[in-house]
Amino acid sequence: MAAIVRGPAAVREEVRPWSAEDAGAFLAVAAEDRLHALFAVGVALGLRKGELLGLRWEDVDLGGGLLHVRQSAQRVHGVGMVFGPPKSSRSRRDTPLPAYAVRVLRDHRVKQAEERLALGPYWEDTGLVFTSTIGTVIEPRNLARTLDRLIVEAGVRRIRFHDLRHTCASLLLAQGVPPRVVMDVLGHSQFSITMDLYSHVIPSALRDAANAMDRTLGRSE
Repeated sequence: MAAIVRGPAAVREEVRPWSAEDAGAFLAVAAEDRLHALFAVGVALGLRKGELLGLRWEDVDLGGGLLHVRQSAQRVHGVGMVFGPPKSSRSRRDTPLPAYAVRVLRDHRVKQAEERLALGPYWEDTGLVFTSTIGTVIEPRNLARTLDRLIVEAGVRRIRFHDLRHTCASLLLAQGVPPRVVMDVLGHSQFSITMDLYSHVIPSALRDAANAMDRTLGRSE
């Protein structure tokens, strides 16, 4: 009789988000960096690294306050940086932009235009929102180095780039945003993914909801 072999158990991703205070301290320091807008949008919208690196100006509607996730960028061994569709069908999404993100992106667009003008023919016009100093797609390793440097300057706990996404989700949940909405913001393919990753945050959000209900219904007693 053949033995039943169980596959390895799925390893739960470690979630190590920043607090609102740490995120604020980091972004205050990052405001002096040319990639400030990338980090600000990463925290505000929870976009994946590849989604940020592949974001094009044609996918950003600043007037309408909407960002369209339509493309992702990643490094492929032996090939280089390549562009492709987002991770899943649900990752292809339209996300409303907070007023904060609109302001940051407007400022970033002006600064990018100044960089383009200064370099003239040496600027490579890729149409990307976040680029290297010559207009090309940003190397993930360079982005990681920038993140680490800014973390040291801000004096906050070191995290991975992906934890900026977790920080966005945790902050939204802590403010009472329903998990189903957070799922749509992040572009998760299944609701269970959102619940599994952020179950540690949800109890406090539920307590806030219960307290809000007490404040509302308690007035009628």
